[in-house]
Amino acid sequence: MRNLLNRRALLASGGAPLIVSARTLGAYAPSNRVAVGVIGVGRQTVFVNLKQFLAMPEVQVVAVCDVDSWRLENARRQVEAAPGAKGCKTYRNYKELLADRTIDAVMIATPDHWHVPMSMDAVRAGKDVSCEKPLTRSIGEGRALADLVKRNKRVFRTDSEYRSKAWYHQAREAVLNGRIGNLVTIHTGVPKGDVACPPQPEMPVPPELDYELWQGNAPRAPYTEKRVHKPKAYERPGWMRRLEYCDGMVDNWGTHHNDRAQSANGTDRTGPVEVEGKGTYPEPESFWQVLLDFEIHYRYANGVRLIYKIDQPSLRFEGTEGWIYADDTGKIEASKPSILAPPSGSNWIRLPMKVDKQDFIDAVRSRGETMADAEVGHRTTSLCHLGHIAIQVGKRLEWDPARERFTNSEAANSFINKPIHAIKQS
Repeated sequence: MRNLLNRRALLASGGAPLIVSARTLGAYAPSNRVAVGVIGVGRQTVFVNLKQFLAMPEVQVVAVCDVDSWRLENARRQVEAAPGAKGCKTYRNYKELLADRTIDAVMIATPDHWHVPMSMDAVRAGKDVSCEKPLTRSIGEGRALADLVKRNKRVFRTDSEYRSKAWYHQAREAVLNGRIGNLVTIHTGVPKGDVACPPQPEMPVPPELDYELWQGNAPRAPYTEKRVHKPKAYERPGWMRRLEYCDGMVDNWGTHHNDRAQSANGTDRTGPVEVEGKGTYPEPESFWQVLLDFEIHYRYANGVRLIYKIDQPSLRFEGTEGWIYADDTGKIEASKPSILAPPSGSNWIRLPMKVDKQDFIDAVRSRGETMADAEVGHRTTSLCHLGHIAIQVGKRLEWDPARERFTNSEAANSFINKPIHAIKQS
């Protein structure tokens, strides 16, 4: 690994080579650990991402970054309280973290409108990247990111834990190995969680928040708490319900469940050929604007249909010889016991199975591929974008997944390179 090798060289360049045995330092000596910087230290990072990285002996979290100084200080303390911690640098501006040549890889866990700009800057800076889902705000920026990652030969992980859940993994393998015959229909459900909100007053910006930097490339708007996040707290933030920064449940949870749907269909590096959908938005006066309810239908070139809607968070695969169902409670069931029987035969298609952060770090060390790289993340998020666009246009759309263009609607094509809010407000 180039960065790790460079760091070893730096350690020895001050004079005579420093030779320390692996027995003395252990299996993961400091020069052999992956140095990780974390950009965005809100609730997902504090409760999930940092805990996982800090528990990995082959990882050293060396820096954290956030535009909220209260969150930044909490994250620093969390890192430095971990066993074996060697200090933790703090940054307000992510570009300063990316300029740190001692950092090998970054975890990006910011509001969605920052995902692609930060990921692309990280790739250009020579960092490997794990980025929270949903990966993109538009289909076009997803294509640009996936192409950049490929050109620069960086490791990339679209961060979602759902390929690592054993019951969903079992369901996908059963489908791919023909346990339900030929796949006919997939049902994906995501929870109902977004709501309307009354108009909000302008408020003073909290002293700990660099609001200008938080907004980034989004349209400038007066600060109010429900546009950003509650000060000095880790509650579900308001930005997740504003179209300038996030598309809501249709993308947020959809990138979990539709990722596994496409994987089981063998289409996670392409997409459907038709899409139509309907949805309900809040009344125009609502401060929060994302979809409250939706149902989207897709058809793939192989004839498989996908029905995606607000429902129990779940997956159901229906085939010519049976069905299999799994949901977020850990439940898995099938139309007959043989569908869930253990794998058999030398021709069984096996899917990789490991925790998402481990998958990322293993690929950083081996220079291999992750289970959900930039192309997969782009295609999964694009599937959700396609449904969201179909709801805007209000007609059945034909999609060319190779060209990534609609073939029967220029109105729909206007959404390819811009987020929904940018077209709705133009």
